[in-house]
Amino acid sequence: MSPNWTSLAYSADVTTDSVATLTVGDRDPELSKRLDDALTAFNAAVTGVSEQGSFFVKVIDEDGELVGGLTAWTWGGLCGIAMLWVREDRRKDGWGSKILQAAEAEALRRGCDRVAVSSFTFQAPGFYQRHGYEETGRMLGIPGGHEDVHMFKSLTGPSEAK
Repeated sequence: MSPNWTSLAYSADVTTDSVATLTVGDRDPELSKRLDDALTAFNAAVTGVSEQGSFFVKVIDEDGELVGGLTAWTWGGLCGIAMLWVREDRRKDGWGSKILQAAEAEALRRGCDRVAVSSFTFQAPGFYQRHGYEETGRMLGIPGGHEDVHMFKSLTGPSEAK
């Protein structure tokens, strides 16, 4: 057992002798896959929507170095941006906008008509708002007194964020 893991035995049912093991650790790719598969099956059973996917957009410079990129998921006509990042020395070159526009085009190609994203107040909520995203809510309590800004954009017309 890794020193980063803690195991605790507890009674699964106070009326029986069966015991289960609760484990806490840093990473478990197999567990992540099993949970993803189980939640995907549950979501499909409840919603009737089983198609889902993920994609990326990346920019590589002439030296083979990463300029920036984006990862996203799609499900039921919704695209969720997980991460968008542009290298600091290239942030004034328009790559963020180009990456975002490419992602929105890919989302449309995959049948999505809306996009959701969240960004900490010290990151890029203004960037997304300049690209038509509307704030739908905030989560307080981010370190340093910051907030997590949740945003939405309709890809087919006026936003229906509210």
